[in-house]
Parts: sequence; structure tokens; C-alpha cells
Amino acid sequence: MASSSNRSAGGSFYGGAAPYRSREGLSTRPVAGSDEIQLRIDPMHGDLDDEITGLRSQVRQLRNVAHEIGSEAKFQKDFLEQLQMIMIKAQAGVKNNIRKLNKSIIKNGSNHIVHVVLFALLCFFLVYMWSKLFR
Repeated sequence: MASSSNRSAGGSFYGGAAPYRSREGLSTRPVAGSDEIQLRIDPMHGDLDDEITGLRSQVRQLRNVAHEIGSEAKFQKDFLEQLQMIMIKAQAGVKNNIRKLNKSIIKNGSNHIVHVVLFALLCFFLVYMWSKLFR
């Protein structure tokens, strides 16, 4: 397999620069007006079949990984959409309950405050009387 150390000085993978040439007999040249690269294989090197088979295997593995990443991304997107819908419903429920609670407080709120104040005064009175009796 050609590595970066096998590139000629000034070589590049993409069009617009000098063509890439490896020691294994592979060379590339840019196609005019395109991002594609043409690959020419020198038939004098027989071990290229093994390299091509290895590359094919690696490309297959990368394709499978990309497919798994896509599946996971779709699953997480669907999950987040469901979670967002649940949060919207919960928020609407909380708003409804707060509205009902505010109406109830406005309707009956003053009576509750009077009851709490009277209960506090009764407790103070009982504590005061108890402290006077047991001195």
C-alpha cells in the first residue's frame, strides 16, 4: 500500500498539482474540470492485486462503519424528537395547572390567609398560656 513516504516531492492526490506516483507502479493524473482522479496501474508489479484486495476490504469496512453511524444518528434523531414532544406536552400540562391554581387562589385565596393567621395566633396564645401555667 502506498504511504505518504512513498510520494514524490511536490506530489498531490488532487487535481491542479503534479501527478502522484508511488514506487509500486501506481500513478494518478487529474481529469480536466473535475475532482476525479484517474488511476493507472503498472502491470510489472504483481503484488498490486494483494494491495487492491486489501484496499477493497478496508473500503467495505469503512462503508459498514458509515452505515452504522448513519443508523445510530437516525435513531438518536428520532429519540430526540420524541423527547421534545414529551417535553412540549409536559410544559403545556404545567401551564394549564398553573393557570387553574392561579384562578383557585384568586377565588379562595383570601380565606386561606385568614385561616393561617388565626391558626398562628391560636398557637401563640396556647404557648403563652402554657408558659404562664408551668412557671
